[in-house]
Amino acid sequence: MKSQYRAIVIGGGVVGTSVLYHLAKFGWSDVALIEREVLTAGSSWHAAGGFHALNADPNIAALQAYTIDLLSEVEKESGQNIGMHMTGGISVASAPERWEWLKASYRIFQTMGIDDVHLVGVEEIRQRCPILNTDGMLGGLYAAREGHIDPSGVVHAYAKAARKRGAEIIEHNRVLELNRRADGSWDVVTEKGTVIAEKGTVIAEHVVNAGGLWAKQVGRMAGIDLPVSPMEHHYLVTEALPEIQALDRELPLIVDLEGFTYMRQEQKGLLLGIYEINHKHWNMDGAPWNYGIELIQEDTDRIANELALGFSRYPCLETAGIKRWVNGAFTFSPDGNPLVGPVRGVPNYWVACGVMAGFLQGGGVGKSLAEWMIHGEPEADVFGMDIARYGDFASNREYIKQTTGQFYSRRFVMSYPNEQLPAGRPLKTAGAHDAMEAAGARWGNSWGMEVPLYFAPQGFVETPTLKRSNTFDIVGQECRKVREGVGLLDITAFSRYEISGPRAKTWLDQLLACALPKPGRAKLAPMLGENGKLKGDLTVFNWGDGSWWIMGSYYLRQWHMRWFEQHLGDGVTVRDISDAVVGFSLAGPNARRLLERLTHQDVSHEAFGFLACKTLDVGLVRAKVGRLSVIGELGYEIHCQANEHAGLRRALLAAGSDLGVTEYGFGAVNALRLEKSLGIWSREFTQDYTPAETGMDRWIAFEKGDFTGREAALKEQKTGAGRTLVTLEIDAGDADASGYEPVWNRGKLAGFVTSGGYGHTIGKSLAMALVDRGAAGIDTELTTHIVGVERSARVIASSPYDPLGKAMRA
Repeated sequence: MKSQYRAIVIGGGVVGTSVLYHLAKFGWSDVALIEREVLTAGSSWHAAGGFHALNADPNIAALQAYTIDLLSEVEKESGQNIGMHMTGGISVASAPERWEWLKASYRIFQTMGIDDVHLVGVEEIRQRCPILNTDGMLGGLYAAREGHIDPSGVVHAYAKAARKRGAEIIEHNRVLELNRRADGSWDVVTEKGTVIAEKGTVIAEHVVNAGGLWAKQVGRMAGIDLPVSPMEHHYLVTEALPEIQALDRELPLIVDLEGFTYMRQEQKGLLLGIYEINHKHWNMDGAPWNYGIELIQEDTDRIANELALGFSRYPCLETAGIKRWVNGAFTFSPDGNPLVGPVRGVPNYWVACGVMAGFLQGGGVGKSLAEWMIHGEPEADVFGMDIARYGDFASNREYIKQTTGQFYSRRFVMSYPNEQLPAGRPLKTAGAHDAMEAAGARWGNSWGMEVPLYFAPQGFVETPTLKRSNTFDIVGQECRKVREGVGLLDITAFSRYEISGPRAKTWLDQLLACALPKPGRAKLAPMLGENGKLKGDLTVFNWGDGSWWIMGSYYLRQWHMRWFEQHLGDGVTVRDISDAVVGFSLAGPNARRLLERLTHQDVSHEAFGFLACKTLDVGLVRAKVGRLSVIGELGYEIHCQANEHAGLRRALLAAGSDLGVTEYGFGAVNALRLEKSLGIWSREFTQDYTPAETGMDRWIAFEKGDFTGREAALKEQKTGAGRTLVTLEIDAGDADASGYEPVWNRGKLAGFVTSGGYGHTIGKSLAMALVDRGAAGIDTELTTHIVGVERSARVIASSPYDPLGKAMRA
């Protein structure tokens, strides 16, 4: 062990060795991995070793595909046999909704360009897996690149390949402390080393927490409380079975989604794994340091119901001998996806943990983190596993317990896009929450904040579905009332950042790609990365008193603050005021009339035009008000202190009682903004898309001089983007597009849907889509698949409602 390294990876499981391998592969050879015991001595050694293609997040599914492709390469490079069995796999459905979901998932794989996946009927399932009882099955999704590997072999393959590229691996040496140095590097204090005989201190420029079951403790060494928890997970392995011995081929991996089990062949027997409803956490503060190649006592009573379903699916298990039970711990995050990336406020500390499917996702995690560390950004959009998708609230022990347990128990439970899950809620509520609930608000959740989705009569219950739900008419009525009168929307769940200091303007001019607004004005503000891709679709306010605001997506608060702080200079302060400042939006043709009743100030169009902003007295509230709306109507965003929220709502409702004022939720916002072809973050705008592709380049001021991402964006502007954002009208039935559905042009993949819904005030099913320029012409006839069913679509002109924008500029 040397005294200094470019980077030290802590943890010798599949994720740690993958990170080490990728760092060395991408050019950092002066790196080391430190393992407290031996490689695999955590979750890796007892993993079931299966890998499969399905993931609800297409970006993570793509990284899983990368991992599957990588495994054979690493085997060859290292010379280490990884025991790969590419058997193919089938996810089977026994409920009509699940079968619809699989058909929709198949189309998403087509969007991703994965062409070795296809739908299969019951007869083909039976032929591929003759030991399977197919009673009640409706079909399945077959993926050719599924199977299983030898977990220990994979870890050692990554390790050997990393060593060949110059990396070092140090076993039997536990990290005791992490102490940050003045220059941002780390003193890594270990049990033994070359500097001090008994207790070695190694200097590392970067530290990676790939601690697995011990990630919690390794995080706390740096003052970080990670939202992860180990949980128990069972599988069994049988003795040899005559039914399998008689086969001339290996069985495919089977995931029985309604049966809560997965199965693969293990030699001439079976391995059956279970995701039980009655979950159990294990050592929530992290595994004991002396825990290693050990197992937890099996608890068959707790998993009895799911076990019975498994035995009914595989009748040969009834007479099988059980060779061994495995009840091992794996680490889970609240949403089941990994925690990867740099930690805000802790420079040069990186995480790669919470990877519960390490052998499936470990390659993609290692690749993305190594790119991040070396090049400053990962190649792919990995927000779905970015540690910054969580804030400090997610470190609460009870929050972790509820959310990780919910994810585990629902691992194979059918999920719906309109379903609201209860774990960790309600956590954060706006001042007027209780009053809005009494008025019928039904709630969604954004980064811990309760957000109104729609307002319904007492006793109404929304039905989970992949299609249009029973809220369709409720949302439609809200849309029409807003367009015809005036709507009141709680905008607590928008982020707000206050920028101040003598260099605030200079810093903003460098950070944002737009020309900054003049005093008393607001402007849409694209923010770019160095690669020229989007980092935000923001709004910047110049209040005219030397202070500035940036507004954006509430759930990106940690992500954006990390970005701001990474680019912060002297003479500027950025403060997240999202918890202190909240508000309401007024929108609709009667919005001005309502506001006039509550203020003595002139809010006429001449005095307070489109995109103006200023301080107004609104009732008893001294408010910051911007004249804009997210739905294309005459609108005002009225910002107040959090403790004024309920009073502001009462005043606005009372003043507008005869003007048709109605409260509405974000279900209606989605429909209304689609009628205006207005994109939103995570759908039309992501860090994987560029300004020219999405139309955000019209807000970029290339002429203003240097700003972050200018060179890359200018290059794209000169060469042109190969695809562009369009609006589609879809001949839908009882379902609308939601996102990632493929778009076809005469049978060829031309792009994909970014978001969709029903435009209630124009009476059309709409979608926005990113398509090849050759398919982007107005009236181009296309097709797509909605919940797996082919539907005709056509490109229409942007902003089918009020295309000239007269309403919002009135």
